[in-house]
Formats: sequence, structure tokens, C-alpha cells
Amino acid sequence: MMQKNELVKVKIEDIGVGGEGIGKVDGYTLFIKDTIIGDVVEAKVMKAKKNYGYARLMNVLTPSEDRVEEVVCPMARKCGGCQIQEMKYPAQLAFKESKVRGNLERIGEVPGELLDQIMHPIVGMDGEGMQPFRYRNKAQFPIGTDKDGRVTAGFYAGRTHSIIGNTDCVLGVEVNEEILNCILDFMEEFEIPAYDEVKHKGLVRHVLLRYGFKTDEIMVCLVINGKTIPHCHDLVGRLRQIPGMTSITLSSNTAKTNVIMGDTIRLLWGQEFITDYIGEIKYQISPLSFYQVNPVQTEKLYGLALDYAGLTGNETVWDLYCGIGTISLFLAKKAKQVYGVEIIPQAIDDAKNNAKINNITNAEFYVGKAEEVLPEYYKEYEKTHNGETAHADVIVVDPPRKGCEESLLQTIVDMQPEKVVYVSCDSATLARDVKFLRAKGYELKDVTPVDQFPHTVHVETVVLLSKGEVDSKKIRVEFSLEDMDMSEFQDGATYPQIKEYVLEHTGLKVSNLYISQIKRKCGIGVGKNYNLPKSEDSRQPQCPPEKEKAIREAFKYFGMI
Repeated sequence: MMQKNELVKVKIEDIGVGGEGIGKVDGYTLFIKDTIIGDVVEAKVMKAKKNYGYARLMNVLTPSEDRVEEVVCPMARKCGGCQIQEMKYPAQLAFKESKVRGNLERIGEVPGELLDQIMHPIVGMDGEGMQPFRYRNKAQFPIGTDKDGRVTAGFYAGRTHSIIGNTDCVLGVEVNEEILNCILDFMEEFEIPAYDEVKHKGLVRHVLLRYGFKTDEIMVCLVINGKTIPHCHDLVGRLRQIPGMTSITLSSNTAKTNVIMGDTIRLLWGQEFITDYIGEIKYQISPLSFYQVNPVQTEKLYGLALDYAGLTGNETVWDLYCGIGTISLFLAKKAKQVYGVEIIPQAIDDAKNNAKINNITNAEFYVGKAEEVLPEYYKEYEKTHNGETAHADVIVVDPPRKGCEESLLQTIVDMQPEKVVYVSCDSATLARDVKFLRAKGYELKDVTPVDQFPHTVHVETVVLLSKGEVDSKKIRVEFSLEDMDMSEFQDGATYPQIKEYVLEHTGLKVSNLYISQIKRKCGIGVGKNYNLPKSEDSRQPQCPPEKEKAIREAFKYFGMI
């Protein structure tokens, strides 16, 4: 075991979830921030546990061939925003691709041989070897007071709430610095106090900035510990002189909390939103809207999701965790019907409005937890449709970092979509959920990582899971459930009992329609034939051979044939 303050020489062999380098000394694992794979460093042990410890980088003895000669941002080591800016961009991409693959193999138990066939190279920002900066369309700057008593803006140091003064984050757009300096100068001139979160005193807490990459529209939202800002009209007059300024709002947050935004937004000048485009879809973005922060890569990410969905115009699609409808509206252009689910009411209002401004009429949106809405919909559908199960052709999920709850995954399986498109911001929880879906009969068909956040350890991934050949060739039907024979067997078992027996013994789900078809084949009377098609052009699904065999076995078990 290492001792605190011990100096050691370490070769970095991996990178941890927080971006810290990982190396070993005589089998003892050390986590060392600001190091990258291939570095040989001198480090000082700061905290020593039984089997691992944390050390501070003292000197880079032999730099990795993937280390940049000079980082672009002088605050990179202090700030908690960029974890791997010291790494050349091609090496960042290789690391992220390896991270996704490793999680799928280790956690998801996906065979390496399969990944060799279906995993595609990571989609980085254009330009081989380039160092992509200025990609973020959103930034939230905490406002505080420095040691000299001057108001300052910047970012929190890693794992702290100490503000590192920096008005020019190189990941954000250049106009951010002009806006922040305008606000800080105003605060100095009129002696407007910055918020002190320890004392819960002061006024200005945060500044939220958004920028439309396609429209050049700018939003400023000031988060304050109060209701108003003194001399507010003067500040608005200064900000509106900045070209592109479109929306200036105020968010009141008087709670003693780490949550940045308050619940209400008050318009000070302009309009309450800015607009931007992803592809051909126009979005109105409010201060509280969730909107992907890297629009260039988002278009590639959603394009992949759309490609994997393989829509022809006849599909019913569910988009879970839909936010303001970003993916939903992409899908609606190619689908028959899209249903979006999101827990935040404001986001659903935005989604409905975004559908309206794009003249999209085949997208409906529901407020609620996806893990509650979809299972409830599934149960209610079965009740109101005489035992028939709800079906979706494609289900798209874009969950938060924690992934999908198992109850939601089970409902997805129950609805038997031909395809599941999973967009993930955490490859570890993605792998866990992929393992569940593969165990239920869905096979992994495609995997593509996408670098949404250069210079950080985060990576997005899009995967396609499919049921396989038999189930993917279902015949699209033209009939209503009321047209089916819902009478129970006079002798033997009921329709639900037949279904339960078949599911338990074969794992197959069979419909009432299939049961009634096999009843007729077996000469079991069902009364009037309610299964006639509505028109000569309509086609009814015919019971597949494996399901017919299973139903016949059920009939034998219940003594019906």
C-alpha cells in the first residue's frame, strides 16, 4: 500500500470515467488527473486506500506521443470542463471508440467477433487531426467574487464550487466573452453584488447563454437570487447592441440549491426563445429547453438514428425521452405516425410547438416518465382492445445517463417492435440495457459512436437492435380489433388461457386472430366469421407455421382436439 505524500514514477495505461489517468506501481492502482495514456509521470500520492489511491501530477517525465505540445486553453488543468484537452484529437477518438467497445464486451457480454462485424468507426468532427473547438451552442457561467473582491464569471473547478475565472471558454462561441464582459462591467459600475452560495446572499447567480449556429440568434438569461435587477433597463440597452441579440430574460431562483435555473422565466426584451435548425427541422429554444449543445454533431447523430430506423412511411414509431421533439420530428418526416414521451411539461409544450412550426401533423406528444407511460399504455391498450397487444414498428430511446429502467425495457420487448434504436450518452448503461434486450431475442445489428463532446471523456453512441428475419417480415394489416371473434371457447380454454399456455411453453406471443384462424382449421366452431377483410384490397396476417404448431399443441393440452 502507498503512503500519503509519497513520490512515485508511473506509466499511464488507461483513462478513468472522470478523465483521470490510471497507472500501477507494483500492482497498486493510482488515479492521476491531467495525464493521458502513454505518459510516464512523477506523481505525489494525495489519498491512499487499501487497493488504490489518488495522486497529483508533479512532472511529465516522458510525454505520450499523443500528448499535445501546448493546450489551447490555459485554464484546462484548473477547470472541470475539459478532461482530456491534453490529448491529440485522433487519440481522443480512438480512446472513446475503445471505451464503447470495451463496455459492450465487458458489461453487455457482446461477443468481440460480432462487434468486429457490426461496429463502425467513431464519427468525429470533420478534419483529420484537427482540434475541434467553439462547438457548444450553450454555456452556463456561474457569477461570483474573486479574492480581490471583483465580480467574476467562469466555471467551477473539478468536483468543487470554486469559480475559475474565464470569460472565454474555447469550447463556446466567441461572442460569449463580449456578453459576459458587458454584464460584469455593468455589475461593477452599478455595484450589483454576485451571489454567495455559502451565505445565500447577493443577487446574480448565473448567466445562461445560447447561440443559434444556423441563425446567429443569441439568448441571454440572467439567473438571480431575487425578483429584479437594479438599473435593468441600462443592462438591456447595452446587451441589445450586440449583433444577433434576440432574447433577454430573467430567471428568479431564490432557493438554497445547486439547481441553476428557477421555475419561471420573465422576458426583459425581444422574444422568449431563439430559433435554430438541425437539418431541415426548425426548433424554437427557450431558456429551459433541452437542446443538444453540439449542433454539427447532433445532425450526424440524428441522421444515424434515422438511417437505423429504416423508415418507409408506413411505420408507427415511439420516441422515448423525446425532449423538445428533436429526434421525433426527424422521424416524423419519414414515418406514418410518431409518439413522443417526455417527463418535463415545458419540453412537451416546446415539442408540440416545434411540430406546428414545421407543419408536422403526424407527431403526438405525451407528458410523463417513459418508464410509466409506455407500460401503462400497453396495459390499457390490451384492456380496451379485447386482449390484443399494442405494437410499434420502431421504438427509439434516448435516455439520460442512468439508461432505461428494466420495466420499460420489458414493455419494449412486449410491444415487439421490429427495430429498437438506442441513442446513448453513457456506454456503460447502454451495454447493460443491450444485454437485457439481447437476452429477450433482440440482436445487435449496428453500433456507431459519435463524438458530441470533444476534449471530454463523454461519448454518444447509436445502436440498432432487430428482432430477426421472421418477425421483421410481418404483414401490415387493415382490420380493427372489433372485427375479430372474441367469443370464448364453449369447451376447453379461453383465448387468454391459450395465449398464456403458448407463451409459457414456447415463448411465442399469439393474437386472438391467429387463435380463431387455427380454430377454423381444426373444425372448432366460432360462429359467424368476424375475420373477413374490410375490402378486397385488404390483407390479413396469416398465422406463421411455428405459431400454428404452438396453438395446436395448446388445443391438445386443453382437450379441444
